[in-house]
Amino acid sequence: MDKFFITGGIPLRGEVTIGGAKNAVVAILPATILAEDVCRIENIPNISDVSAMIEILSIMGAHVKYINKNTVEIDTRFINSYVVEHDLTKQLRASYYLIGALLGRFNRAEVANPGGCYLGVRPIDQHIKGFEALGAKVITDNSIVNAKADKLLGNSIYLDVVSVGATINCMLAAVKAEGLTIIENAAKEPHIVDLANFLNTMGADVRGAGTDIIKIRGVKKLHGCEYSIIPDQIEAGTYMVAAAATKGDVLVKNVIPKHLESITAKLIECGVLVDEFDDSIRVRMNRRPSKCNIKTMPHPGFPTDMQPQFTVLLSQARGLSVISESVWDNRFRYVEQLTSMGAVIHVGGKTAVVEGVDGLNHAVVRADDLRAGAAMMIAAFIAKGTTEIGDIYHIERGYENVVEKFRSLGAVIERREFPDDDQRIQMGAG
Repeated sequence: MDKFFITGGIPLRGEVTIGGAKNAVVAILPATILAEDVCRIENIPNISDVSAMIEILSIMGAHVKYINKNTVEIDTRFINSYVVEHDLTKQLRASYYLIGALLGRFNRAEVANPGGCYLGVRPIDQHIKGFEALGAKVITDNSIVNAKADKLLGNSIYLDVVSVGATINCMLAAVKAEGLTIIENAAKEPHIVDLANFLNTMGADVRGAGTDIIKIRGVKKLHGCEYSIIPDQIEAGTYMVAAAATKGDVLVKNVIPKHLESITAKLIECGVLVDEFDDSIRVRMNRRPSKCNIKTMPHPGFPTDMQPQFTVLLSQARGLSVISESVWDNRFRYVEQLTSMGAVIHVGGKTAVVEGVDGLNHAVVRADDLRAGAAMMIAAFIAKGTTEIGDIYHIERGYENVVEKFRSLGAVIERREFPDDDQRIQMGAG
């Protein structure tokens, strides 16, 4: 069981380059199943979620060749099974995208329920609603989702809640369905647009991605392509907040500033100096932040995946800040870890009141999930002394070369190996 040991109190300074978007690549990799051809994917982040998905595709029969550490060729012509075992799906939440992709190719899918960071109830009822609208019969038995259709037919799908996962799964299932599919109340996140662009590059006809209505006219056949993943919005936001929280000066490179507008706006509200360039953002801070209130919302609102990191920043602000979580029921589990470091945070339901303090103290903490783990790292960079962070496998699911990148900014961070006796087997996604 590996742990991070971080000695805090050092402002982060320098430049950091952002990798490909985790939330895009975990949808695009399953989408290659639909091509029945060779796809070359560039700007793939070197994270464990990607490794897990590529392993799943390989076991299913795909031929995978790494061109370099961030470029991979995937030949899905030889996939001949629509069954994915639980031992594979438990490794990451995004394994449920295999249902839509396999249904789209074989009209059949048998996939075990995915794993996941526990952020509250995360049902796939809207996914199933979409599959059934396209003509599939879906049965869930003993944690196995079994979807089957004689033929997929385009239809109107209205999502009762804005769901990124359901939007993506409906898109994957619909691109080869006969006729027109209209997804209403669709999610609008950048990785939805990236998936649509990838599908269209393979020959699909997807329009309206990035709006709340996506129209998909089914095609009979897709083909291989070359494609580059967009930069990771959440990785970029995490380094931006880390720079501000440590009173540092960091140039965050390889970003799409428009994707970061909600994060940038809140940083500026807190008194952080933010300079935008064509494909980079500079973040500077030399004092305690000002208080501000946050409510997480689907894109283009403030992303739930940035809430824990921003809470760390607000724990150092002057005054009282209120954070409202409108996406997940159990996203404040990490607060216990922060309060052990001296933060003053009161949680009631899906709302947290943060009373700013001047500094944090070192402690022994853990990464409760992917984004909570990133928050613990930021807290450790602030804290006096050396903080020990356990369960770091969560962090490495979504942050590429995280130790090396933070070290390049001056952070004092060490990774140490320990016996696996107390390592939790559970893996997750988030």
